[in-house]
Amino acid sequence: MFRTLLQFIVFIGFFSSAYAQELSPTATGQEAVYATAGRYGMVVAQHHIGAEVGAEILARGGNAVDAAVATGFALAVVLPRSGNIGGGGFMLVYLAGEQKTIAIDYRETAPAAASGNMFLDRQGNVDQQLSTKSRASAGVPGTVAGLYYAHRKYGLLPWADLLAPAIRLAEEGFPVSDYLAQLLRSRKDRLGVTRAGLEIFYKPGGGFYAPGEMLRQQDLAKTLKRIAENGPDGFYRGPVADLIVAEMARGHGLISHADLENYTVTEAPAVTGSYRGFEVVSMPPPSSGGVHIIQMLNVLENFDLRQTGPGSAATIQVMAETMKYAYADRSQHMGDPAFHEVPLAWLTDKEYARQIAGKIKRGGVVPSSQIKPGTPPAPESPETNHYSIVDKYGNAVSTSTTLNLTFGSGIVVAGAGFLLNNEMDDFSAKPGVPNAYGLTGGAANAIEPGKRPLSSMSPAIVLKDGKPVFITGSPGGGRILTAVLQSIVNFIDFENSVGPAVQSPRIHHQWLPDVLFLEPGFSPETIIKLRQAGYTVKVGQVFTAVEAIEIAPGGWIYGYADPRRADGGAVGLCVEDMAVAC
Repeated sequence: MFRTLLQFIVFIGFFSSAYAQELSPTATGQEAVYATAGRYGMVVAQHHIGAEVGAEILARGGNAVDAAVATGFALAVVLPRSGNIGGGGFMLVYLAGEQKTIAIDYRETAPAAASGNMFLDRQGNVDQQLSTKSRASAGVPGTVAGLYYAHRKYGLLPWADLLAPAIRLAEEGFPVSDYLAQLLRSRKDRLGVTRAGLEIFYKPGGGFYAPGEMLRQQDLAKTLKRIAENGPDGFYRGPVADLIVAEMARGHGLISHADLENYTVTEAPAVTGSYRGFEVVSMPPPSSGGVHIIQMLNVLENFDLRQTGPGSAATIQVMAETMKYAYADRSQHMGDPAFHEVPLAWLTDKEYARQIAGKIKRGGVVPSSQIKPGTPPAPESPETNHYSIVDKYGNAVSTSTTLNLTFGSGIVVAGAGFLLNNEMDDFSAKPGVPNAYGLTGGAANAIEPGKRPLSSMSPAIVLKDGKPVFITGSPGGGRILTAVLQSIVNFIDFENSVGPAVQSPRIHHQWLPDVLFLEPGFSPETIIKLRQAGYTVKVGQVFTAVEAIEIAPGGWIYGYADPRRADGGAVGLCVEDMAVAC
C-alpha cells in the first residue's frame, strides 16, 4: 500500500544474497518480507503493513517516536488479535541527543469498582470465564493516552498526520492474509459473542473472509478520526467514552467515565544492567520483564556459554535453572510499584546473582518444588504486539502493547469498533493460583482499584559505548522474558547477527509448572541428555516472535521480523546517493 510512495527510498527484501542466507535458509518468496537493511531508519513489526506505515513516517522526516505512534495505530487496524486502542503497553525510548533511555508506561489500570475477590465464585475458586471473557475482565485502556504522551513530548510531525494511515486502512480496508483468515475462522466463538464483533470480522450472515479479500472497519475509522481531531479527549471523553461505558452496562463491566477521565501515563528511567561489556536497558515495574532479564543475565555472566555452545544440553541446563529462580522471585516480589515496594536493587544486584549461580553449580537440576522466592535484605500476555524502530537521528524505540489473550476479551465496543482487553486476568485473582498463562502470583499483584497489573512485556535495548546496537522485544505472555533473554544471549555470547539471534530455537522454563519447554529444532541427543538430567521436557508449540533490529559497525541497520508468526515485516530506509549503494 505504501510501497509506491517509498519505492525510491525504501529497500525492501534481502540486502545481499550472502547475508540473506545467514538470516534465513529459506530466503525466498514470502520469507523475503521478514528481513531488510537500511541506512537511515528501520521499522520491524508483526504486520508488514504496520512496518510500511512506520517507514512512511520516517521518510517524511518523522523521528522514531512519530513512527512508533503511526505504527501503533496502524497495527490497531491490521493486527486485531493484539494491535489495539483498547489495551495498553510499554514504550522504551532511547534519546540519541541526550544518550539516555526513558520508559513510558501506559499499562491498563483496574477500574475504581474492582475488588480483590471479583473473579472468585461462591466456593472461592477462580472463575477464568469471568476473568478472561467478560466485560469485567477489561482494565482501563492506556494505548491512546500513551501514544499521545510519547508524541507530545518527543515527536516531531503533527498528531493528525500520524493517524491518517490508520484511518485510511480502516476506511478503505486491507487485504486479509492467510493467517488472519485462519485465525478469524478458528476464533468465531470468541469474536461472535457480540453483534459488533460479528459485523466487523465476518460477512453478512456470518460468512468467513477469504485470503485477499478486503476487511473494512468503519466504526473503528470513526473512532480514530475522533482521536486524530481531539487527542486523548477523543477517546477518554465524549462519544467514544459514552460507547465504552454503555458496553460495560451490557454485561456488568466496571469501567466508568471517571475511570477513563482519570487515566494517567507514567514515565520513569529504564532499568539498567551490564552484561559482558554491553549495557542492557528495559522496562521497570509493573513490567517484570526488565528486572528479571537483567537478573538472569547477571546469573548467566557467571558461566562460559560460548564454551558450552548454543543448543547444547549444558547451556540449556544453565539457562533453564536460571529461569526457574527468576520466575520464583517474580511470583512474590513483583507488582505495581505504586502499591507494592519492589526490591529492584536487590533483584538486579550481581552479588545476588552470584548466589543463585552458586546453587546452579552445586545442584545441577533442582526440582521447582525446592526453589523458593529469594528473601531480600531488610529494607534498604499468549498475545502481545511488539515493534522496534530506529531513525536517522540515532533514536530508537522498542514498544510492546497487548490486549492480553488473542483478541483480548473478544468483546467489541459497539459503535466504536475496537476490542476490549482482558488484562484484569494479569492480576493474581487468588494468591498461588495460576492465571491464563500458567503464571503464579501473590499479594504483590493482587487486584486493587487504580492498580496496574504485572506484565511480562519486555521491550529492551542493548547498548555499546552508550549507543544502541540491538533493539528487541516479543509477544508471548509469560514466555516473553525468556524469548528476549535468548535473543540477547544469541547476539552477545554467540555473536549472532540479528537473523540467527531471532531464528535460533528457544527454550522456556517458568518455575511452575516444572516443565522445560523446547521449540522444535534441538537435536534428539540434546533432548535425551536433558531428560536424563531430570527435566520433564515438552517439545512443541511456539508462542513468541521476536522483532529485532541490529545496528552494525559502519552504520548499516538490519531488521528481522520473526517468521514464527505470519504477516510480520521489516522495512529499512536507504537513500540513494554517491556514498551509499542501495
